[in-house]
Amino acid sequence: MDEFDVVVVGAGPAGASAALAARRAGASVLLLDKADFPRDKPCGDGIAPHALDVLAGLGVTGVEAGYAPVPSLRLVGPAGGAVARAHARPTYTIPRLHLDQRIVTAAVAAGAVLRRHTVRRVEERDARVVLDGVVSAGAVIGADGAYSVVRKALGQASNGPGHLALAIRGYAPAPAGPVEQRIVTASREWPAYAWAFPIGDGTANIGYGEVLHGRSISRAHLLDRLAALLPDVDVAAAGGLRAHHLPLSTRRPPPARGRLLLAGDALSLINPFTGEGIFYAVLSGALAGAAAAGDAPGRRYAAAFQDRLGRHLRHSRAAALLGGRQWIVNAAVRAADRRQAVFDDLIELGLGDGTLTPRTIGAIARHTLIRR
Repeated sequence: MDEFDVVVVGAGPAGASAALAARRAGASVLLLDKADFPRDKPCGDGIAPHALDVLAGLGVTGVEAGYAPVPSLRLVGPAGGAVARAHARPTYTIPRLHLDQRIVTAAVAAGAVLRRHTVRRVEERDARVVLDGVVSAGAVIGADGAYSVVRKALGQASNGPGHLALAIRGYAPAPAGPVEQRIVTASREWPAYAWAFPIGDGTANIGYGEVLHGRSISRAHLLDRLAALLPDVDVAAAGGLRAHHLPLSTRRPPPARGRLLLAGDALSLINPFTGEGIFYAVLSGALAGAAAAGDAPGRRYAAAFQDRLGRHLRHSRAAALLGGRQWIVNAAVRAADRRQAVFDDLIELGLGDGTLTPRTIGAIARHTLIRR
């Protein structure tokens, strides 16, 4: 049986970041994934600077090489009002085909062993965890997505209606006009939105997603809503159209138990306010990898996770609850259009680890009272 200090299941941004952190702590690391790299992953491809900060702390720089920053974001509210402002820090659109490959390459260069393997069985045996009867580890990190086998081993079910979104993503010719990331919210099927994120090569990542509430949603419905919300995008010419589930952070399992830890989508770390998950993935992976390399990994990770993200996740949950009311979102768009500081606060909350600041709450409340 192969033995490692840490085994990471899933080699996406969360898993590769976990491997990097564990290697920096001196642990032997096996990184498992069911696919060979490079491989595509359906995603909006938006990469905020917060994720790059975490990677830089792990010694990884240059993952954005070859991609120009997207200077601004346009947000259209459900009533049609809009705000378009510059990002405070560079934000990128990097296809996951390339982003994930660059991070996993860095993990291998740092000494992690990468192996293609689909994990089917997780067994806790005394002071070790055994995977499929062939690999043994002192700690196992589940970074294996929304339907994580490690999460199941912890006795935790996948997210259900109300805490799970479905989205479709593709690549199409970039629409004419300013170079900006665009999010268009929908008054129907609320909460839901479409996006168009330019890559810089004449194409854009486009998509549409909505929160599931128990009824089935067809591919045709997703494409119909995408075309309706982005009329200037040639959806018929889009390639790479793939649907995927987004487990929202409004229903998270415990981050760890004993020698089993969860990170990224396996921990339901998708921002319910924006659908962003890359920052959460690399941060939770880094925290999990550092904890897994030491004693009492589950306890250490749970404490570090709570200290680093606990307050933010409470605020993002509150934002999601407030965002369930369209008139509050319309007021937030108006407030952000009036003040750059409010716009910046909302970006920090939606793409990073920000909170609902008093000035933003006050500004939204004022615009609510003015227009309701």
